[in-house]
Amino acid sequence: MKIAIVHDYLNQYGGAERVLECFMDMFPDAPIYTMVADLNRMPERFRKADIHTSFIQSLPFSKNHYKKMLSLFPIAVEQFDLREYDVILSSSSAFAKGVITNPNQLNICYCYTPMRYVWDLYHQYIKEDVKNPIFRKVLPYILHKIRMWDQLTAQRVDHFIADSISISNRIAKYYGRTSEVIYPPVSYDNFQTSDKIEDFFLIVSRMIPYKRIDIAIEAFNKLNKPLVIIGDGYDRKRLESLAGPTIKFMGIQPDDVIVDYYSRCKGFILAGEEDFGITPLEAQSSGRPVIAYGKGGALETVVENVTGVFFRESTHEAIIEAVKKFDTINFDSQIIREHANRFNETRFKQEMLDFINAAINKKELSHE
Repeated sequence: MKIAIVHDYLNQYGGAERVLECFMDMFPDAPIYTMVADLNRMPERFRKADIHTSFIQSLPFSKNHYKKMLSLFPIAVEQFDLREYDVILSSSSAFAKGVITNPNQLNICYCYTPMRYVWDLYHQYIKEDVKNPIFRKVLPYILHKIRMWDQLTAQRVDHFIADSISISNRIAKYYGRTSEVIYPPVSYDNFQTSDKIEDFFLIVSRMIPYKRIDIAIEAFNKLNKPLVIIGDGYDRKRLESLAGPTIKFMGIQPDDVIVDYYSRCKGFILAGEEDFGITPLEAQSSGRPVIAYGKGGALETVVENVTGVFFRESTHEAIIEAVKKFDTINFDSQIIREHANRFNETRFKQEMLDFINAAINKKELSHE
């Protein structure tokens, strides 16, 4: 069986790209098709991979302003000619699932979420995230067309795999499709516990509004407790303007630095609703407990009062109360780490291989 992998974009390294790395391990000969790539922002192994980009790659400013080219992405993904492959594994939170396949091919979509800015985050995206007033006026018409395309192309997928129960529910709501849940992998073996726990809390995140880092900053300003923030994004300047003297911004850091901070932090903060959320599991793989917003994927990865605590309202006051509760609990780092091991890479790869092989066998039987 010849397999091709289709991934939305390769211009930032996050949870979806960690999953993609597992797919690359599983299928080392499979080419990767993506709409746009900026490999200077990616780990070294991506620069050595067999990567094919769409025509958008050659357009001016595409690497930094690709979101302004949204209307072109449906056309771009449909231009990929994948006829020589038997299985297309689409790694998708947006456009990758929309590739055109024939009846003899399998399109198996590992779905991180249905496109959030045309569905559940549509109004927030237009009113809060888009700053250009001209683009904001045009965008509803573009997103309306993309929303219809997104729902239509969900029917091109032979099998959906959701990365969490909450995403499986969204797939059912927006696409009318059932899905299998296979949790994403955490690189468990890359993390370690430490005997030197220090008095600071940690956030590792892209700095974009829906991550709600702003309410975490406000909470720790009022608590006058140290908060270290690792990561970058277009919302960083605004967040820095909110921060008091106990908040430390470190920007993008190499993996070894992040691993070290995970192991030494008092606790990890997940302030926004995540579709799944790898970073809380990375913290737990380091034996560190989590304070998480009690919605979305965190409900499936954090065990309340055992590996962390939840806050139920998206406010700084709720985070303050959660920190106070957190300080009353004696967490066991070994129990926390054992819980995270349930999500390791070996488990993920085996579950994915079992699913893909079963789908192939079902397809072959239907042709007999």
